[in-house]
Amino acid sequence: MNFRVSYLTATLLIAILLGACSSTPTQQVSPTETIANQSEDAATEARFNQNLNQLITQAAQNQGIPQTSLELGFSDAKTIPSIRKLVLPPSGTFKKNWVAYRKRFIEPVRLKAGKVFWEQNQAFLSKVEQESGVPAEVIVSIIGIETIYGRQTGNFRVKDVLSTLAFSYPNTPNKISREQLFKDQLQELILMCWTEGGGSLPANNSKQGLNQSRFNACLNQNSSYAGAIGLPQFMPSSIRSFAVDGDGDGHIDLKQSPKDAIASVANFMKKHGWQPSMPIYFPVQEAAISEARALADGEPQLKYSVQELIAKGLLTKEQGDLQVGGVDPQSKTLIVDLPYPDKDGNNQVRYIVGLNNFLTIVQYNRSYFYAQSVAEFAEALGYKNQSVVPAHTTKAKSEVKSSESVKAKPKKTASKKKQK
Repeated sequence: MNFRVSYLTATLLIAILLGACSSTPTQQVSPTETIANQSEDAATEARFNQNLNQLITQAAQNQGIPQTSLELGFSDAKTIPSIRKLVLPPSGTFKKNWVAYRKRFIEPVRLKAGKVFWEQNQAFLSKVEQESGVPAEVIVSIIGIETIYGRQTGNFRVKDVLSTLAFSYPNTPNKISREQLFKDQLQELILMCWTEGGGSLPANNSKQGLNQSRFNACLNQNSSYAGAIGLPQFMPSSIRSFAVDGDGDGHIDLKQSPKDAIASVANFMKKHGWQPSMPIYFPVQEAAISEARALADGEPQLKYSVQELIAKGLLTKEQGDLQVGGVDPQSKTLIVDLPYPDKDGNNQVRYIVGLNNFLTIVQYNRSYFYAQSVAEFAEALGYKNQSVVPAHTTKAKSEVKSSESVKAKPKKTASKKKQK
């Protein structure tokens, strides 16, 4: 696949010649600086091509995919400089702002679109909720926050995005680990697209040309600047592991099929430990803010039981009672901090208690801001954020307690029950 380097060099020379003929005024740059910039760009592109060639060769050897098909699919792959800027960490003066983040996503346009999306897919959402245990409001809120129900799915070719971030990631402290992550995603994309293109067919099958076309189309589909695809913004690895055929047409299409997107989001949440009929978070009691501050360590791990937090004053007794919308007292939690600057620029923090379902949302997008936005978007759509214990279960438990009380005490004192 070395022909890509020659083609690139020729293109670069033509661009330079055309640029020299342009009559458009340009900023004066010294000859030395021009040569240095061209040299750096050429070196970057050369490394990009070499590394991409190596990955393609490895994929062909390890997965049994014809190398010619891979070369054809990636023949026009390119780096996208703007993406390298988009993944840079914020500057040192940047302040996290929960209030601004929330305002961006929980706003009238998305909420209105969410209600329309729900109405259009109400029957299927109800079906998926019953089967998966994931509330319809949560599914709708995730798709709304991710893409406004398909309005904003990205406009970069996914193969360019993942190739750029795999082989030309900006110089950041986590450059090595991030490049490896995107190399893995690029390989997942190849496998996903090969399967989608009918890659299981023999190489000499008469439909091979059609397969190549479908393979290329899959590689060229639009994604976000991080390589996420479709209404729910799944990365290639998530598509291969968690996406499902919701509409039953034998094909998973997260870009055009709302049912596929709905079913896939629910499946992701279920596979990552969503607890049906349980809340997502609890607010921290105002009197215990200082205690919450001491326990908030930023680690996405369930550490403290609800009973412990009740004892420390962060939660109320009712929040440790399933019968009134709480959870089991032994349920594990984490303390979540949501910082923001006030109108005077002073640092403020809102604290909440995240439950198991909060951490499940974090697995979808590793951000406390994101998870809390999903929860509050869902609440704006009608989600109650409390445990839902079936009435017959409550009645059965009550009858068992009553029966045990009768057996344990003399008949004349059976009606004297301990008040909660």
